[in-house]
Amino acid sequence: MFPILLLLFICVPIIEIGLFIQVGGFLGLWPTIALVLVTAFAGASLVRSQGIATLMSVQGRLQQGEMPAQQIIEGVMLAVAGVLLLTPGFMTDALGMLVLLPAPRAKMAKELMKRVKVNTMASGGFHAQSGFGQSPFGQDPFQSPRDDGNTFEGEYEKKDDDKNDGSNNRLN
Repeated sequence: MFPILLLLFICVPIIEIGLFIQVGGFLGLWPTIALVLVTAFAGASLVRSQGIATLMSVQGRLQQGEMPAQQIIEGVMLAVAGVLLLTPGFMTDALGMLVLLPAPRAKMAKELMKRVKVNTMASGGFHAQSGFGQSPFGQDPFQSPRDDGNTFEGEYEKKDDDKNDGSNNRLN
């Protein structure tokens, strides 16, 4: 995973600089800067409206008693799209717009859902198992090593042991 991130942090800025030089040579300095600013503002506005629509969809699914897994993944993808659109550059703007469009975003979310398996447990909680690899420790990272699968829920209230018997404990 680290080599991929390193490659992205090296390649993406180089590609963006090359695109800035090409577009700046064609349009000129100020139109290029204006284009970057317009895409950032338009992208932020679109992310906001799409995010509100996704939130409403999540609420609707929850009210119907369904788990809104795809909508939650799409919400995370919208946050990524917002970051891509606010990052100056033409390639990141194109990727952000691609994620912002509902059809490609839904297809990507379905593909991600195929790779992540969510198991519901009898106690009402859930844990996820990713198809991207196992924990380096050889066990489920969401389960403690001493967990035998039995979960007990309850409430408690801490009460003071000293009783207030009305006496005043002041130092004279």
